[in-house]
Amino acid sequence: MSELLSSLVAKGLAADPEDPVTRAEALAVLATGDDDLLDVVAAAGRVRRRWFGHRVKLNYLVNLKSGLCPEDCFYCSQRLGSRADVLKYTWLSAQDAADAAAAGVAGGAKRVCLVASGRGPTDRDVDRVAGVVEAVRERNPEVEVCACLGLLRDGQAARLREAGVDAYNHNLNTSEATYQDICTTHEFSDRVDTVRQTQGAGLSACSGLIAGMGESAEDLVDVALELRTLDPDSVPVNFLMPFEGTPLEGTWELTPAKALRILAMVRFVHPDVEVRLAGGREMHLRTLQPLALHCANSVFLGDYLTSEGQAGRSDLEMIADAGFVVEGTSTDTMPAHRQAVVPRKRGAGTEVAPNA
Repeated sequence: MSELLSSLVAKGLAADPEDPVTRAEALAVLATGDDDLLDVVAAAGRVRRRWFGHRVKLNYLVNLKSGLCPEDCFYCSQRLGSRADVLKYTWLSAQDAADAAAAGVAGGAKRVCLVASGRGPTDRDVDRVAGVVEAVRERNPEVEVCACLGLLRDGQAARLREAGVDAYNHNLNTSEATYQDICTTHEFSDRVDTVRQTQGAGLSACSGLIAGMGESAEDLVDVALELRTLDPDSVPVNFLMPFEGTPLEGTWELTPAKALRILAMVRFVHPDVEVRLAGGREMHLRTLQPLALHCANSVFLGDYLTSEGQAGRSDLEMIADAGFVVEGTSTDTMPAHRQAVVPRKRGAGTEVAPNA
């Protein structure tokens, strides 16, 4: 075990793309036992602190359009045919969305994520989002804006960038081999294509995974490695919330210890990338959430799209009690060497502060 962790830490501290963590090493992390859990988290914490110090970036979701989705993603409460009891509404007005965003910023959020259900945006939808971005920026000019609107068509990523969007989120969710087990209305390759379009337009790419959907350890590692090939700037790690009325209701495969091992594995595979603690963290990590901050350097603040999260005040107390500090808008998130990966208008890193 000590030899494995020493290798993972050495590779993580170097973040050398020519000497990455191997598939076998990543699988070995997931295979560790509970007796080794604290050692695994401590090793991941050394890598996390090398590139992100003790900072925690806060993100806030604004649900622009809820429910009524034509896609059949099995994990989603907004899917086609869902019987989940969730709010359903068409587009929020720009001012209502800006009000919601302002609440998140007031709570310490550095990034606002504008999310809309659906297969992907129409050109008119892109115009709507542009109006929302303008309204958000009018009140909070320094906030980072991320859009999550589904599959993009040619030219739409560039239009979003021109409208002032900094980043685009589109998760791969699971491995290519098992993607058809969680969705039949689009393919894994469609998601990969959208991430690449995002990067091609100069947007910061945000793409991650969902754990706990019945996948194997090999699937988790394979999606983490596929994400490394795409090289996003941030990798959200979600844990399945098994909504009633969806095909995955009643699916409970995660323990707090398993969730921590998954986070550690993702940190080792993506040593110098923003790893975000995302949906389902309260449900599956429970009292071990503070330990997760030693793997992840970013969290969602408050509620998610169709479910309540931990109270924002509790999140801030947890961060402080665990010895971390909230990352301010004037502090760069990404380490210096990643600045050249994707040209970003704001939120890009220019320096590493190992002791921040």
